[in-house]
Amino acid sequence: MANKVLLHPQFKIENIVASADLGVELDLYAIAKASPDVDYEPEQFPGAIYKIKNPKVALLLFKNGKIICTGAKTEADIKKAIDQVVKVVKNYILKTDKKPEKKLEKKPEKKADK
Repeated sequence: MANKVLLHPQFKIENIVASADLGVELDLYAIAKASPDVDYEPEQFPGAIYKIKNPKVALLLFKNGKIICTGAKTEADIKKAIDQVVKVVKNYILKTDKKPEKKLEKKPEKKADK
């Protein structure tokens, strides 16, 4: 007898991965030194690993201000975790990374020759 294929299988969310960009350069050495929840070994991996217990997630922090959040089960968990991390890392900003936006100047229209 052939296996029955489920056309609408049940599923549950096990893990959500999200990314964020703080738009600043971070001092990962100082963050790791200040927080026991952060591991940073640049010889092994270029990002610092920040483990949070509630919600239970791991975040990868990169010097360029990018963050990868993994292990969350809900979008609310991601927001809570990133908010917690921002409170810690805001004290270890080396410089802002954002470049000023260029304003588009409207050039006067040329009149068509008749």
